[in-house]
Amino acid sequence: MDGDIFDPDGAREKLAAWKGRIDKLAADTHTMSTRLQETRVTAADPSGLVEVTIDSTGALVDLELTSRMESTKPDVVSQTIMRTLAEAKNKLADRSQEIIAETVGTETPAARAIAESVENRLRSEPDQDPPDADPGSEDDYENRSFLEKG
Repeated sequence: MDGDIFDPDGAREKLAAWKGRIDKLAADTHTMSTRLQETRVTAADPSGLVEVTIDSTGALVDLELTSRMESTKPDVVSQTIMRTLAEAKNKLADRSQEIIAETVGTETPAARAIAESVENRLRSEPDQDPPDADPGSEDDYENRSFLEKG
């Protein structure tokens, strides 16, 4: 009757193995949660105008603007901030997927649901038409910084 449910020793072994799997899953889930909560991501735009840092929820926790913003049109600065923020969220989504795979794996329905939720919450499509971030590319007077006018 090896493995039969009426075999008390076999039933205890199955129960102990099941409890071991549950305990490991709980520990792995706790590790995943802690690592996800501690994750921060920083992204900078290629022109060196903006650097953003976001926390594990995708919330902006730091914004650094370089002196280049003084010679850049405000709409270009704001679009660059938003584009860089979207890039940071995509990097966070990538890092979160790595953490999920490393801790709880990707095989179980629960792990796939967590990964999908993170993906849906953070991932954004790249801006298809980025603004001209080169402040020297505009020659007309109205598009120059107030520091350049006069």
